[in-house]
Amino acid sequence: MGYYNQTPNGRQRPNRTGVFFSGLAGVAVGALLVWLLFYSMPGLLPENDTGSETVIEQTNGSSETVSVDVTTDVTEAVEIASDAVVGVSNLQSSTDFWSQSQNQAVGTGSGVIYKNEGGTAYVVTNHHVIEGAEGLEVTLYDGSKVEATLVGSDIWTDLAVLEMDGSTIETVAEFGDSDALKQGETVIAIGNPLGLDFSGSVTTGVVSGTDRAIPVDLNGDGQEDWQAEVMQTDAAINPGNSGGALVNLAGQVVGINSMKIATSAVEGIGFSIPINSALPIIESLEEEGEMIRPAMGITLLDLAQVPRNARLETLNLPEDVTEGVVVNDVVEGSAAAEAGMERYDVIVEMDGQPVSDIIELRQHLYNEKEIGDTLNVQAYRNGELMEFELELVDNSTL
Repeated sequence: MGYYNQTPNGRQRPNRTGVFFSGLAGVAVGALLVWLLFYSMPGLLPENDTGSETVIEQTNGSSETVSVDVTTDVTEAVEIASDAVVGVSNLQSSTDFWSQSQNQAVGTGSGVIYKNEGGTAYVVTNHHVIEGAEGLEVTLYDGSKVEATLVGSDIWTDLAVLEMDGSTIETVAEFGDSDALKQGETVIAIGNPLGLDFSGSVTTGVVSGTDRAIPVDLNGDGQEDWQAEVMQTDAAINPGNSGGALVNLAGQVVGINSMKIATSAVEGIGFSIPINSALPIIESLEEEGEMIRPAMGITLLDLAQVPRNARLETLNLPEDVTEGVVVNDVVEGSAAAEAGMERYDVIVEMDGQPVSDIIELRQHLYNEKEIGDTLNVQAYRNGELMEFELELVDNSTL
């Protein structure tokens, strides 16, 4: 097959002048038909004049601007949820040049208004957003600022609840079902990135994974203390988005944005606390001011941190026991004390499940047990494997 102006087999080139004028006439007729189609059929174009603009060029050289309302599932979801997403400022005292103490924002994040009852509005955010705050300030969707107070927070799940005056609040978020999310489903992150005046910023992505366990260091000692149970998304979550909403296409909050992996080699890996996991924490914080969990009444140390000589001489462990949790101290009157546990006992099993470190112990205790439950523990004492039965108590009583 040759190009248009080639003459294979000695055939004569077509008359290009005639073709040109024929094409020009065709364009003119086509443009006229388009004009007649759009302007002779009422209601064909949307009447909403708040959308993007489209310019229609007419055959006489003039043009007319027509407004087109662009609505998608994403824009509808954002319209439903965005007014319930707020900025949260962590205020701490500082001294200025004149030695006057005043509160200044040392950190910013986001939050979600989930309830407005009896003139009081409640906001869920991250624990790390409000940690160390001497005062809290919420920035609403319209830019107005409202003083807030901390109801309660939980370091283990990185959640906190605030309360504030709800007299001007018109929109509260609707919680969805995070267990119903599917991998690849579209989600929207709404928040206040970088602490700038970008409140209500929107990024979109998909659910990359629904069941992720991320190790976290809660006290900054370089040791992993916990494994956060989160879902993964590639919707951009930047500093300042923490505590904001992850929303499905129905405009329902399905997650509280919490963290991201921030290295030069990684892009598009953010994490959100599933709302179904967050709900019991939110309810406990609102009602009790803290998350009430079952407690054993012991302080702990990973066996892996104990030198080999100490394992053999102080703990008298068999050489093949290299994983477990050392009881560093027992609280008087606690469930562990009542069961007869002592310092230097080495826990290796709980309810028939092996326990290799503190994280696994806490995960089992906090996720599988409730106050009043019985916990069966196997632990070594002076080389002998012993069994203990603990009746778990309220951690707030210790």
